[in-house]
Amino acid sequence: MYYLGIDVGSSSIKVALVECNAGKSIGVVQQPEVEMSIDAPQKGWAEQNPEEWWKHVCNGIKKIKEKHNISEQEIKGIGIAYQMHGLVVLDENGKSLRKSIIWCDSRAVEIGEKAYRDIGPELCDQSLLNSPANFTASKLRWVRDSEPEIFKKVHKFMLPGDYIAYRFTGLANTTISGLSEGIFWNFEQDVVSNDILSYHGFSQDLVPDIVDTLGNQGELSQMGAIESGLLEGTPILYRAGDQPNNALSLNVFNPGEVAATGGTSGVVYAVTDNLSVKESSRVNNFAHVNYIKGKVKSIGKLLCINGAGIQYRWLLNNLAVSSYEEMNQLANRVEIGSDGLCVIPFGNGAERMLLNGDVGTRILNLDLNRHSKAHICRATLEGIAFAFVYGIEIMKSDGIDPSVIRAGNDNLFRSEIFANTIATLIQQEIEIYDTTGAIGAARACAIASEGYDVFSSFMKNDHVMTFEPKKDKSPFEKAYNNWKTELELIINK
Repeated sequence: MYYLGIDVGSSSIKVALVECNAGKSIGVVQQPEVEMSIDAPQKGWAEQNPEEWWKHVCNGIKKIKEKHNISEQEIKGIGIAYQMHGLVVLDENGKSLRKSIIWCDSRAVEIGEKAYRDIGPELCDQSLLNSPANFTASKLRWVRDSEPEIFKKVHKFMLPGDYIAYRFTGLANTTISGLSEGIFWNFEQDVVSNDILSYHGFSQDLVPDIVDTLGNQGELSQMGAIESGLLEGTPILYRAGDQPNNALSLNVFNPGEVAATGGTSGVVYAVTDNLSVKESSRVNNFAHVNYIKGKVKSIGKLLCINGAGIQYRWLLNNLAVSSYEEMNQLANRVEIGSDGLCVIPFGNGAERMLLNGDVGTRILNLDLNRHSKAHICRATLEGIAFAFVYGIEIMKSDGIDPSVIRAGNDNLFRSEIFANTIATLIQQEIEIYDTTGAIGAARACAIASEGYDVFSSFMKNDHVMTFEPKKDKSPFEKAYNNWKTELELIINK
C-alpha cells in the first residue's frame, strides 16, 4: 500500500509515491515538464489559474500510477503541500471567481502596512504574532476594495492547498496552520481573529471549516475520484504550506530544531514554543504542523531571503560556464574572503529581513587586475551564505537558539563553500538529507495513526552528509564582518 504526496508550487506540481510501512520513496513526477507561467497584468502582480493546478495534479497522479504500475486501490491516503500566502475565492457553487493572487504578488503591501498601524503594532504582535503585511487577509481586502462585484459573490476564501483538497473532496475546509499564514489566527485566544475580520469587513461565514493539519480532513467525492483517477473515499490525511512542510520533511518539530532551504529564495525556519516576538516586521510566525489548539503551541519562525539561489543561477546564465559544478570548482580555487571581492546578493526585490529595503545586488571591491570569474563565483556563494548568517542572527535576537539545523540536498547546500561557511560562522552542524516536499507530504499521512517516531524512522536512509564547523573560524569571521560592514553602509546611506 502507498501514500501519495502532492506539492503545489508556483513553477510546477510534484507528485510523490511512498510505501506506507517503511516510508520508502518509490518515485516523484513533475507536471508540467516546463515551468508554469505566472500572469503579471500589472507591475508587482502575480496570478495563476487554480484550475491549472488541479489539471496538473490530476495529470501527475495519472503519470505516477502508470510509471510505477500502481492502481488507485493501492493508495491509502493523500498529503498536500502548497505555495503559501496565496488567495483563491470561490462562489457558492465552488467555482473560482478569479485567478489566484499568489505568494509573490505585492499589490496588497500598503493594505497590510496600514492594517498594522490601524489595528496597532502591539495588538498585532501579541495576538497575530505578525504584521498583517502582504499576506492572504490583505489580498482578500484588495479584492473587496478593487473588485467589489467579485467580492459580493465570494462564498469562501481559500489557500492554494485548501483549493486542491476541495477539488478532491468537495468540502471547504482549512487548517489553523493555514489560517495563521494568511494572518487570520489569534494565537492568544486560539480562534480566528475577530480584529482582522472586523477591520477588513469580512464575514465569519467566508472562513472555511477548520480541520486538523494531521488527520482525516475529508474523503474523495465521486467527482474528485473521477477527475483524479483515485478511489472514491480515499482520505486527505495532511495539508500544510510549503515551508512548514519542508520543515516536517526534514523531521523538524521541536523547539530549537531548524530547517534551511537554499532554492531560488532562501528560508530559515525554526520551531519554538515561545509566543513572544521582537522581530515581527522581519520574521514571520506561523502555527507549525504540530500546533494543536489549546494543547501544543508549536510556532514556526520563518525568515525569507529573496536573493539566494536566483543570484547563483544568474551567474550560471551570464558567465562563460556550463554548470553549477564548474562554478563550484572555480570557487574552490579561491581562498576564504575572495581576495576582498564582496557580493551583496539582494537582487530579487525587497527583502523583509532588511525591513523591506530593496538594496539590489552589488559587486564591490572588484579589482580588474586580480579578480577573475573564480573570485566572482566564490564571492557570490559567500555573499549568499553571509545573508543566511545575517538572518540567523536576527532569529537569535528573536529568541531562537538552534540545537540542530537540517537542510535538503538542493543546489546551494550541495556546495561545500556555502554550507561550510554557514556551519562555521554559527558554530553548528548542518545535516543534509535527500528528501523533497512531496515525499514529506506523503510520509506525513502516517503521523495521525502511527505517530512521530514512525515518521522519524522513515528518514534513516535519507541522510547524505553532515557539515561540521571548521576549527579555525577567524578567516570566515573576517570575511563576514567585511561583508556586513558593506551591507550596513548601503542600508544606512
